[in-house]
Amino acid sequence: MSVAIIGGTGVYALGDEARPEHVATPYGDAAIFRLSIAGQEVVFLPRHGTAHATPPHRVNYRANIWALHALGVRDVLATQAVGSMHQLMAPGHFVALTQFIDWTKGRPSTFFDGEDGVVLHVDVTHPYCPRLNARLLRAGEFLGPALHGAGVYACTEGPRFETAAEVRALRQLGADVVGMTSVPEAVLAREAGLCYAAVCIVCNWGAGMTDFPLTHEEVLGIMAEQTANLRELIHQFILAQSSVGCSCESLGFARYLPQGTGALQDV
Repeated sequence: MSVAIIGGTGVYALGDEARPEHVATPYGDAAIFRLSIAGQEVVFLPRHGTAHATPPHRVNYRANIWALHALGVRDVLATQAVGSMHQLMAPGHFVALTQFIDWTKGRPSTFFDGEDGVVLHVDVTHPYCPRLNARLLRAGEFLGPALHGAGVYACTEGPRFETAAEVRALRQLGADVVGMTSVPEAVLAREAGLCYAAVCIVCNWGAGMTDFPLTHEEVLGIMAEQTANLRELIHQFILAQSSVGCSCESLGFARYLPQGTGALQDV
C-alpha cells in the first residue's frame, strides 16, 4: 500500500466497490476504505467520518495519520475545501498548497507531547512534499489556468467561518486561501515521515470580499460541480510520476511513534 487519499468536505467516496474497514490506533479507530484507482490499490480516508459527522476542530487527526502510517502508506494526497482571499483564485479553481499559517487554538497537534519522555521538534520549513506537488501539477495539466501551482493556506479553528477583519489580516500576512483542516494534518504527516500534498477546491470568497453571507450549502454546491474534475485529477495523480526529490521521510520521526496494534476490523 503506497498511496492514500484523504477526502474532505464534499468528498465522501471515490468508487462504488470500496471496501470499508477500521484501523485500531493508540488514539482510537480510524475509518478507511480500500479501492482500486488506475489499477492500483489505494486507501481512501474520509476526514470527517463516513457520514461527515465530525466538525473540523474535533477531527481525530492523530488517529487518521497514525492509521495511514500503520498501513504502510507513503504518499498522501489530501483534499481541502477553502475560501479564497486571492483575486486570481476564483470559486471552482484548484490550488496546490506550498505553505500554511496556523491559526488553530486547541487541537492535539503532535504525536510527541512529552508524556512518554520523548520531546521532538519536527522541521516544517516546507510542509507540503515537493515531489508530490510536482506529480499533482502534472496530473492537473488538463485543468489549465484553473489549477494554481502554489498557495499559502491559513488554517482557522472553526467550525465558524472567519470574520471580515480576520480575512483582511490573513491577506496581509500573505495567505491565499483559508480553511479549517490542513493543520495539524500536514504536521502529523511530517512527524510520521509521510509525503503529504494537499489540493484545495475554492468554494467561495473569503468573508467580507462579497456582499453575501458565507454558507455551508455554497461550499457543497461548488464541490458537487467539481466532483468530476476532482476524480480525474486524483486518477491522473495516481498515474503521474515525478523526478523531483524530497526529504519528508528523513525529516520525520516514524521510529518514535507511539506503538499500537494497527489491527484491521471489517465494517
